[in-house]
Amino acid sequence: MTLATRQKWALPGSVTLLVAGVLASLATGDMRLSPAMIWAGITGTDELVSTVLWNIRLPRTLVAIEIGAALAASGVVMQAFFRNHLASPGLLGVSAGGSAGAVIAIGMGWAAWSYYLVPAAAVVGAMGATMAVVVLAKQGASTERLLLAGVALNALLGAVTSYVLSNFTLSYERNAQIIFWLLGGLEDRTWEHVMMAAPIALGAVLLWPLGRSMDLLSLGRNEAQSLGVDVKHLQRRMIILATVMTALATAVAGTVGFVGLVVPHIFRLLFGPEHQRLVPVSLIGGAAFVLFCDVFARSAGDLRLGIVTALVGGPFFLWMLRRAS
Repeated sequence: MTLATRQKWALPGSVTLLVAGVLASLATGDMRLSPAMIWAGITGTDELVSTVLWNIRLPRTLVAIEIGAALAASGVVMQAFFRNHLASPGLLGVSAGGSAGAVIAIGMGWAAWSYYLVPAAAVVGAMGATMAVVVLAKQGASTERLLLAGVALNALLGAVTSYVLSNFTLSYERNAQIIFWLLGGLEDRTWEHVMMAAPIALGAVLLWPLGRSMDLLSLGRNEAQSLGVDVKHLQRRMIILATVMTALATAVAGTVGFVGLVVPHIFRLLFGPEHQRLVPVSLIGGAAFVLFCDVFARSAGDLRLGIVTALVGGPFFLWMLRRAS
């Protein structure tokens, strides 16, 4: 199949994949649901199935869509910002920053004051990690230096999380919440979590039109500036959107790694590097990727989502390193 043909089917194919992921997510669980049962539950003709769908399956599915879209889109943006295909929220420490912020908020008991203090703390933590990487990149960081900085940031922020676990006097509930954030997962997600991550949709809307400008930025700062792009404004907008979306995804589902690395890279190989196409396809494809990973996690004995994405992403990352060498 030629590249032009693949590009023609990029958006319809990713939407089809997402629809299949939604159906698989709604059908999978202790109670297996057929398409007919799902329809009966949605229309309310089967009260038991309706309760399972509306109170358990649908919130979990929507949260999976939100975090998958957020992490994949953030990966696209960071790769364009740093002009490096190995950049991603997880590898550069942004996800770890969001996780550390959320863990501190939980450990300090701020969640008892307001449920939304946890995502706010995650945004602050992720923004701090992002700024550290941006400062390094302005000094002309190579790929190796960026990855080493990510390793260092992940270790440092992991130490912060370990300190909270080992030195704070935590209740069983708080300790369980922190462990959840460290492993990443979608268990017991509710409509409250769906609403907490809802600003991701706004981020996606604001990010979608930036594809053309990101294509010009890939030519270089000076070239993009000469073609009418306000580079500083564009980069500021890109990094804020990517950081906030990553932080919200982390606050809702914990640390879910490699989504921002695997999804954009696969779609770049399939459909080409143009961001006008890559951004929307990655948003949709990232949601589908997380849905299928979650379905596999449930089918394999309730594995944590973060474990499944790491099992997929770890070997993929090593393959990328080998391919780049």
